[in-house]
Amino acid sequence: MKFFFIPLLLVPLNIYSQEVDASDILFLKIQELEGELASLRSELESQAYLIEKLLNEELSLEENNIPPEADIDSEESSFRFEGINDSRSIDEVYDEAIFELNEKNLQAAKQSFNYLANNFNDEEKIPLSLFWLGEISLLESNLEESEKFFQRMTADFPDHWRTPLAHKKIGDILMMSGDLGAAKIKYQFVIQAFPENVASSLALQLLENME
Repeated sequence: MKFFFIPLLLVPLNIYSQEVDASDILFLKIQELEGELASLRSELESQAYLIEKLLNEELSLEENNIPPEADIDSEESSFRFEGINDSRSIDEVYDEAIFELNEKNLQAAKQSFNYLANNFNDEEKIPLSLFWLGEISLLESNLEESEKFFQRMTADFPDHWRTPLAHKKIGDILMMSGDLGAAKIKYQFVIQAFPENVASSLALQLLENME
C-alpha cells in the first residue's frame, strides 16, 4: 500500500483534485437534488408572498395618489434593507450561482456564492455556498483559500448535512499540501465523528491507501 501512495503524490494538484473528487460527484449531485427538493415548497410560498407584497405596495401608492417615480430611491433602499433576508432573494442568488457553476463560469459563481455568504442569514443556502466556494477554490488549486472556506463552514454550521464532507475535504487539502500526519488525523476524525455518513467511507478508503 505504501508503494501505491508514493506515485500518487507526484500527480499534479489539479489532476489529483479531480481524481479525489470523482468519487464524490454522484453523492454531491444526489444531496444537492435533495436540498433543492426540500426548498421548493418555501420557494413557491416566497414567490406568492413577494407578488402579494408588490401588489399591496402598488395599491397603496394608487390610494394615496403617489406617483411611482416619486422618491423612488428611498423606496428601493427600503425594499433592499427589509428584503435582505427574504427567502426569495436568497433563492434567486443561489440559483444563479448554481447555474453559473453548471456552466463552468467559476468566477461568476464564486462572486454570487461570496455575496450570499457575506450578506445573508440562511441555515441551508449559506453553508452550501461556503461549501461550493471551497470546491471552486480547490479546482483553482488555491488550497489555502479552499481550506478557509471549508473551515468556516464546519465552524459556523457543525450540524449541516454537508459538514462531514467538508471535514473530509480539509483532509484532502492537507494531503495535497504534503501534511500527511494532519491529513490522517482529519480522516480519522471524520470516521469517528460521522460513522454513518458517506464521507466516512471516503475518508476510510483514503486512510487505507496511506498505510
